[in-house]
Amino acid sequence: MAAKKTRGRQKIEMKKIENENDRMIAFSKRRSAEIGIVVFSPSGKPFSLGHPSLEAVANRFLGLNQEHPNDNTHLLVEAHCRVRISELNQQHNELLRQLDEENAREKILKQNRKGKETQPHWWETPVNEINHHELLQMDAAVDDLHKTFLAKLNEKTAAASSSMAPPMYFHHK
Repeated sequence: MAAKKTRGRQKIEMKKIENENDRMIAFSKRRSAEIGIVVFSPSGKPFSLGHPSLEAVANRFLGLNQEHPNDNTHLLVEAHCRVRISELNQQHNELLRQLDEENAREKILKQNRKGKETQPHWWETPVNEINHHELLQMDAAVDDLHKTFLAKLNEKTAAASSSMAPPMYFHHK
């Protein structure tokens, strides 16, 4: 015979659950409980409260387990709970799908980064391994880079010395 995994039903002391998260969990587990309360005022007038209704709770207590024909509260609460659970499951599934997409995207980015780390940069390629056409392309790229560099240098020099001596300009050879 297999060992019991739970301790079964146990009598617990009725007291306020201090931890708010534990209290919310306990409430959500028991919110569909049926309850009936009757309170009498000092003058003897009764006040009643019940969920799903006092009649349904009383009938269950008396063993008349028939639903009151006009008492659809419990059915409405259950239907609302099922709809809400379905909505939450859909949101959960959508978030899982998005997480899977992001994980796949991260994997691709890591693979791309690894590939780039192992390949030499274009300027590290030995010149004797480059053909004439590629050398001309590299020369044009270096020339463009040099022009951009000089333009930025002149711009920064002019900005830094605008309140000082006349600016020095660098020219492309």
